[in-house]
Amino acid sequence: MQFGIFSVSDITRDPVSGETPSEAERIDGILKIAVKAEEVGLDVFAIGEHHNPPFFSSSPTTLLSHIAALTERLIVTTATTLITTNDPVRIAEEYAMLQHLSKGRMDLMLGRGNTAPVYPWFGQDIRQGLPLALEHYNLLHRLWREDVVDWEGEFRTPLQGFTSTPRPLDDVPPFVWHGSIRTPEIAEQAAFYGNGYFANHIFWPTSHSKRLVDFYRQRFEHYGHGTRKQAIVGLGGHAYIAKRSQDAVSEFRPYFNEAPVYGHGPSLEEFTQGTPLSVGSPQEVIDKTLTFHDAFGDYQRQMFLIDHAGMPLKMVLNQLDLLGEEVVPVLRKELAARRDPESADAPTHASLVKAKYGDGPARQPRPNANRGDNVTGASPYQDSDAAAEYPEI
Repeated sequence: MQFGIFSVSDITRDPVSGETPSEAERIDGILKIAVKAEEVGLDVFAIGEHHNPPFFSSSPTTLLSHIAALTERLIVTTATTLITTNDPVRIAEEYAMLQHLSKGRMDLMLGRGNTAPVYPWFGQDIRQGLPLALEHYNLLHRLWREDVVDWEGEFRTPLQGFTSTPRPLDDVPPFVWHGSIRTPEIAEQAAFYGNGYFANHIFWPTSHSKRLVDFYRQRFEHYGHGTRKQAIVGLGGHAYIAKRSQDAVSEFRPYFNEAPVYGHGPSLEEFTQGTPLSVGSPQEVIDKTLTFHDAFGDYQRQMFLIDHAGMPLKMVLNQLDLLGEEVVPVLRKELAARRDPESADAPTHASLVKAKYGDGPARQPRPNANRGDNVTGASPYQDSDAAAEYPEI
């Protein structure tokens, strides 16, 4: 079981102090948060992808590769990589590079995002959001597994004899999670490929997320990747922790009331009762998180949002201390005791390499520009005017 934190990268006014951090302060702060996550014993750090204010994470691979360089064992990943508006060729290249730079300490979560204007900014039509998500991942899946790809689809120019570089580390593609809060087609796609399914599990009652997770597990088994118990499931969550529950409520209330995604709706008490939001003492957060296992059974990754809505860095770092010292160790022990021995472990690069090669050596692709693609040896200049200009090729 992996535990971690994720950030949506918002730059929001602190409702208590009235101060709004600069982009530079917020970016520097997220580095400190990620490093702290490793220090307190967490396994995973994730960042979202946004291309509009008030968010800063427009280039998650750049940020995550820097975090990987600052840490030793932390898995870096995305809370959303926009599969709709990013070119799958660029995703293949950038995340393979991140995989090499992090020595395999990475994976990624694909999603459609929740910002409508991003589609025309990147030349896409939001009305095609679901077909884009499905077609783009189908191509990405091939780019990481086939050295030479011929492809034609609806939403981008065709590819002929294309090799994405760098090739995945050890010729093992990064593990992919498909994230969705409402779309069964995304759960179906995750199941078809044997990938992970991540339910954000913040805004909706547990019963809503459970329907999608149960559907994914059923389809995972249908496609022959293993039993329902062996399906790879991740859950989000939002927690605010204090030594005493009354302090947690009073400290978190102003941030909840003004939060862009929570504020001006149901009260904190109503939201805590009706959704997975956890606000309270360490034991109360432990108890609430254990109800996730009651509903979903064994799952492989639990992520917490802890830096949202203008919360100052000092308060976030304190949350990490409480999460790492008092909450996660108990959850690890309790969930390990409940774990069915047939359930799958959380995937890592090492486990994926082991599954592909056993005890044998991993393949190390060596594409050579002077011989064209790295399988057929066809020249990139073959049958072109360039062949006369470069006769040695």
